[in-house]
Amino acid sequence: PTTPATAGAGAAEPAVPAAAVYARATPEQKLSLIERMRTSGEVVAMTGDGVNDGPALRRADIGVAMGGRGTEVARQAADLVLADDNLDTVVSAVEEGRRVYANIRRFLVYGLSGGATEIAVMLLGPLFGLALPLLPAQILWINLLTHGLPGVALGGEPADPAAMNRPPRPPDQSILRAGLWQRVVRIAIVLTAVTLGVAVWALHTGRPWQSMAFFALGASQLGVALGSRARPGSLANPALLVAVAGALLLQLAGLYVPLLRDLLGTEPLALGDLAIVAGLSVLGYAAARLDRILHREPPPR
Repeated sequence: PTTPATAGAGAAEPAVPAAAVYARATPEQKLSLIERMRTSGEVVAMTGDGVNDGPALRRADIGVAMGGRGTEVARQAADLVLADDNLDTVVSAVEEGRRVYANIRRFLVYGLSGGATEIAVMLLGPLFGLALPLLPAQILWINLLTHGLPGVALGGEPADPAAMNRPPRPPDQSILRAGLWQRVVRIAIVLTAVTLGVAVWALHTGRPWQSMAFFALGASQLGVALGSRARPGSLANPALLVAVAGALLLQLAGLYVPLLRDLLGTEPLALGDLAIVAGLSVLGYAAARLDRILHREPPPR
């Protein structure tokens, strides 16, 4: 068993941190503690305000200096300076960092799954008798609507209530790991099946299949945006709800406004056909929600 360091410069250096508190540690002992904790896989934050804290602040993963009573040496060596000298601010900063990181991953799932779906629809469509599943202008319109305001609004998602209960992620972990790219593939498969299924059914029943595929692809992607929310079923982040509603109205305008129809090459849909496509597009929301439930992110190492 290891023995904690005792006070004084001549104290024995601890092998591995085994105590909750070390008192009157020398600058050398602080450096040793940080180095040994980092070697064992811990993510270390160091707080300090004095000149002798500078080396340890620099060596830690995150050095935190006091902005009010801290020395200039400590502030220059630190990665983060607390303007209010309140350690509770560190907790708020960690939570905000995890919220931003989660929202970046959330947008990547949303954007990459939609982009992969568009590629898959264009490549697989001819195999099902769809010579040109979507026109270039239609693809650009869908990208404008889905990656525009809804994509920006996803960045305003609040923090997950359980965010602070998780340990830190490994510093060397790619943002695409921890199941993200697998989630992109699974959701893209569902969106592709919905879009091609609607188009093939409409083609064989004499309906305007390209316009139905156009609406299905855009609406199902917007469903993924709603399904990616951190707190589904609540009014948190109302900007996302407004952005999705506005994008959906513009998608409908692409079918029913004459000027946009001429620009996009679409045809108006009968109300019954529109209801069918809208109902199937809900599968985009269901895919995003079920995937988060059935394939939860693995805990960090």
